[in-house]
Amino acid sequence: MKILAFESSCDETAVAVVEDGRRILSDAIASQVDIHALYGGVVPEIASRKHVEVIAALTEQALREANCTRADIDAVAVTYAPGLIGAVLVGLSFAKSVAFALGVPLIPVHHIRGHIAANYLAFPELEPPLLALAISGGNTLIVDVRDYTDMEILGATRDDAAGECFDKAARVLGLPYPGGKPMDELAQGSAGGVYQLPHAHVEGAPLDMSFSGLKTAVVNLAHHAQQVGQELDRAALARDFAQAVSDTLVPRVLEAVRQTGRKAVAAAGGVAANSIIRGDLERACAAEGCKLYLPPLRLCGDNGAMIGAQGYYEYLAGHTAGMDLNAYATRDIGM
Repeated sequence: MKILAFESSCDETAVAVVEDGRRILSDAIASQVDIHALYGGVVPEIASRKHVEVIAALTEQALREANCTRADIDAVAVTYAPGLIGAVLVGLSFAKSVAFALGVPLIPVHHIRGHIAANYLAFPELEPPLLALAISGGNTLIVDVRDYTDMEILGATRDDAAGECFDKAARVLGLPYPGGKPMDELAQGSAGGVYQLPHAHVEGAPLDMSFSGLKTAVVNLAHHAQQVGQELDRAALARDFAQAVSDTLVPRVLEAVRQTGRKAVAAAGGVAANSIIRGDLERACAAEGCKLYLPPLRLCGDNGAMIGAQGYYEYLAGHTAGMDLNAYATRDIGM
């Protein structure tokens, strides 16, 4: 089964063709990073307009690269939630028109479910049940994946997402947007242990997280150094910041493993590309005796292939939609 998949939840327009949920035939991405870097973050209106400008040509590119014609497409999958509402609407509206024109089923896909499904593309042997750590610019979740379309959130951030905090910390350190990769590269220049940063706990919810205090602490450290004329050890702060994020995430993943008894853990989302978090997860899961799946870096960020992968399993579960399908800025992963 060949699925034409669309992803436009933020600042990347992505169109892919995926076969049987496991094989990438094409994965075309038009990034807007250079545009939004001028503003230090994503400007929703600009993102939506850019999606409109490129999505038709990108679809043709994806079909060419997959060596497919329109007649070869069996279904259309699309991100319908969550994300920047204008951006999601562009992809959803275009996907509706394609599904209608081709006379094929329309499959709604939750963005975070797509990130988790990126692991199915990288690891053909991986099957649920498993535990997923979904960490991105807009979401930080620990998810019990009981089956391909049966999921439950066990823990989540109560405020900022981990990826958002990386971007804000990067801005304070004078690094470009998006901040994840520059922060990771800067952190490699220090062993850390210089700055004491907060590690928040949510009373009565041991698997939940909070990152707003960590973000504020980095801002305050930078402002204080500037005010008293001290030189900030940027590499050490980047390292200690990343370690604080990892120290928040990894123990909670292990606790969720113990609570659920899952033997497999999969990381997902853009922050899963961070080398410190990846290394800590590898060591922790090895010590716990559970198998860790880390997707390749190209599948950590937003892409259309992950939507096509999850779309295949949504289709098998009978989860298709009509032309009245709406877009949502927020939506529980269980929906």
